[in-house]
Amino acid sequence: MKLTVSAFVLLICTVALLSTTEGRPVRPPLRCNCPQMYSAPAIPADKILSLRFFTAGPQCKNEEIIAKMKKGEMCLDPTKDWVISLKEEINKRNIKSQQ
Repeated sequence: MKLTVSAFVLLICTVALLSTTEGRPVRPPLRCNCPQMYSAPAIPADKILSLRFFTAGPQCKNEEIIAKMKKGEMCLDPTKDWVISLKEEINKRNIKSQQ
């Protein structure tokens, strides 16, 4: 009888412990990829290998554009006119290369 009560108490404790950790949503880290934005001077399109886009969301309130170049990566300011033009030019280049 003592063993059954001990087993029951152990089972209840295990269920209680699991219920406090299970079912909680795992949140992504709340931080942006770009601590600083590069805004000037304009970077020529031929220097950029690719662009990555991150929309604003719960993890970061800013839209982010990361340019990959031969010498590394750089965060671009998506509000600048030259970055908007660059984005369109890179998209056109990618569409042509897929055809």
